[in-house]
Amino acid sequence: MSGAPTLHFHTDAGEFLAEAGDHLAANAVIGTVVATVAQRQVARRADGVTPPEDDWWLVVRDASGAVVGAGMRTAPFAPRPPFLLPMPDEAAVSLARIWHERGEEVRAVNGALPAVRRCAAEVTRLGGGRVEVAQHTRLHELDDLAEPARAPGALVTATGDDVDLVAEWFGAFMADADEQAGRPRGVSAHETPDRAELLRRIRDGRVWFWTDETGRRVHLTAANPPSFGVARIGPVYTPPEQRGRGWASNAVAEVSRRLRAEGARVCLFTDQANPTSNRIYANLGYRPVVDMANLVIVS
Repeated sequence: MSGAPTLHFHTDAGEFLAEAGDHLAANAVIGTVVATVAQRQVARRADGVTPPEDDWWLVVRDASGAVVGAGMRTAPFAPRPPFLLPMPDEAAVSLARIWHERGEEVRAVNGALPAVRRCAAEVTRLGGGRVEVAQHTRLHELDDLAEPARAPGALVTATGDDVDLVAEWFGAFMADADEQAGRPRGVSAHETPDRAELLRRIRDGRVWFWTDETGRRVHLTAANPPSFGVARIGPVYTPPEQRGRGWASNAVAEVSRRLRAEGARVCLFTDQANPTSNRIYANLGYRPVVDMANLVIVS
């Protein structure tokens, strides 16, 4: 029997979770993105929303049949980058070869290092081009929460009446993050949730504003519902004119406290090119777990 890992593709998120759920639960922080998206897709299917036909979910098994990796291609934005969790190097290379054999064009790969680097390198070896880093990210988990210097104001939960402002700030988040990291605005491809999804998050009580002493909304922090006991914070957005006043530190601290009170472990991503956000979260008690990258393949 060959010792090489085997790759198993699924088009149904529920079937994927049935196979990979134990693996995701055992690595719940590292698997937060895949688990969250899979559970969201299951919920949408139950509501009658059919996912795109070309979405897929990946389970990697070793020679004994144990799950040793996972991934997905569900991104609704171009170029629809697959997202890979840690997996053996052999599996990452085999994945690129499968794409090549079936003519599946892949122009970007996101996820955990070194898997995404191995996979993207094989994509270029087979199809040409070169790999460039669009963004280096780092996933952190909250250790002991450290209280920030107190800022005036309070955290309030968003309501349906706030959906337009929530949509505006969700949309501004990534472009501003690019600018803060020294990249051209809008260069990082990302998903902007549609109005229905934003309303669902608001309805679920997963979007908050920090308000200043006058009650004006000056900052937004959101979070995903827990998956396998882990809640992921994001996005965290402060408009440019409101930065440097402690809103983000205070909002993220309070949201983290509330999520912990629900019994969840708490994690978040940082952009490694943004020293400000990395410093804020480190000061709050967030500790690095795994490095990830968004890689693009250019001609």
